[in-house]
Amino acid sequence: MRAQPGQDVGSSLEAGSERGILRSETLLVLGLSLGASGVSALISFVGSLTRPGGLKDQAATLNGSYAPGRPWLDLAWQLFGIATALVPVLLVAHLLTREGAGGLRALGFDRSRPWPDLGHGALVAAGIGSAGLAFYLIARASGFNLTVVPEALPEVWWKYPVLILSAVQNSVVEEVIVLGYLLRRLGQLGWTPMAALVASSVLRGSYHLYQGIGGFIGNMVMGAVFVLLYRRWGRVGPLVAAHALLDVVAFVGYALLAGHVGWLPTPTKD
Repeated sequence: MRAQPGQDVGSSLEAGSERGILRSETLLVLGLSLGASGVSALISFVGSLTRPGGLKDQAATLNGSYAPGRPWLDLAWQLFGIATALVPVLLVAHLLTREGAGGLRALGFDRSRPWPDLGHGALVAAGIGSAGLAFYLIARASGFNLTVVPEALPEVWWKYPVLILSAVQNSVVEEVIVLGYLLRRLGQLGWTPMAALVASSVLRGSYHLYQGIGGFIGNMVMGAVFVLLYRRWGRVGPLVAAHALLDVVAFVGYALLAGHVGWLPTPTKD
């Protein structure tokens, strides 16, 4: 049977419309999450560059108090911030479910392989953590990075639980969106594997730019490694575990060691 005139054109228009929807969807997800964080980090970095004094004499605080001197109100704000930061992940799960992909299971973020995911994640965290700390110390000493303050919370009972929750929230948001979701959508949009790797890595570096050039480069390299591992394992779960372990060690370790060891930089006191 001969195809009716216009069928090929209609198929092309339908395919083009589908790509347009996926492109808009991706931009909206990023605009509500890490894409917006990248713009915010750029503005913050420009502010740091134009402020008197070198970058290493300025501080970038990751987990600070929202209501100093009011611990219960502070806790409420901390939990609110953690919960609302996860909303874009729920949006991604919803979009993947509507697509018929099975939600976050399509990205390998589920409970089907908890121990292998945790084991692989621990190995990745051990390798990247030591290299990342060394790179940060060198970048700061060279004047390319601000002094990163992983936590500046008051000494209250909920301090360490909130730091751990914050670490888990960071890892889930970043790896689900900038790794699993973004790579899936860019592949569907026809991007080459190398172009998608570069886009994901640059995005990861961009929202760490508030820490300085060192934060940008270090996280961009980490992003490239994570993309390669994700493609090898086909699961985002191990990378979520690795990122969570890295952040827990950074947040809790800083809380325990700051001011007690000479090699760990702390903010310059006025």
